[in-house]
Amino acid sequence: MGNGFIEAALSFPTVLLTPLLILVVGYWIVVIAGGADPDAGHGHGELLGVPVPVFLSLLVALAWFGTLAGSEWHFSFPLWIVPIVALVAAAIITRLIAIPLRKLLPDGPDASRADFVGLTCVIRTGRVTGTFGQAEVHAADGSSAIIQVRQAGQDPLPAGTVALIYDVDPEGEFFWVVPADIAKKGL
Repeated sequence: MGNGFIEAALSFPTVLLTPLLILVVGYWIVVIAGGADPDAGHGHGELLGVPVPVFLSLLVALAWFGTLAGSEWHFSFPLWIVPIVALVAAAIITRLIAIPLRKLLPDGPDASRADFVGLTCVIRTGRVTGTFGQAEVHAADGSSAIIQVRQAGQDPLPAGTVALIYDVDPEGEFFWVVPADIAKKGL
C-alpha cells in the first residue's frame, strides 16, 4: 500500500501540488518546534478572518487530497481537469471552514493585568490595608474579577468603598488603589 500511495503522490496530477504540501508540512513542523508563529500577523495578515498560514495550509491540503482522489476517480473526464476541479473545490471548502474557524480564534491582544489600571473597583473584603485586601473590578468586556489590592494610606478602606486602581505590582500580583473620591479631588 505504501508504494501505491507514493506512486500516486508522485504522478500527475497530484505531483503538481506535492511540493506545496511538503512546504506546508515543513512549515507546521517549524511552528511546532517553536521556530515560527502562525498568529504573528493575526489581525493584519488574514483571509476571511483566519491567519494566512492557516488558510493557505487548509487550501493546499484539501487541493492535494482532491487531486489524489480525483486521479483515481476521474471517470471519463480528462486527467488535466482534476487539478482545476480540486483547486475550486478546495477553495470553496476552505472558505466554508474559515467561517466557523474564525470564531474559535482569539481576536485582539491577550489580556493583561495592566488592563485594569485606571478602572474603578469595589472593595469586597472587610478592609484594605498595605498588606491585605480584595476588590471586584469589571473589565471592558463586561466580565468581572476578584483581585488582590493594597493601599498606601493609613486608614484602611472599608468594604463597599469604590476605589481607583492606579498601579499594578507584577511581583506581588496585586494592585494599588486609592479611594475614588480622593482621585476625583486630585483632578
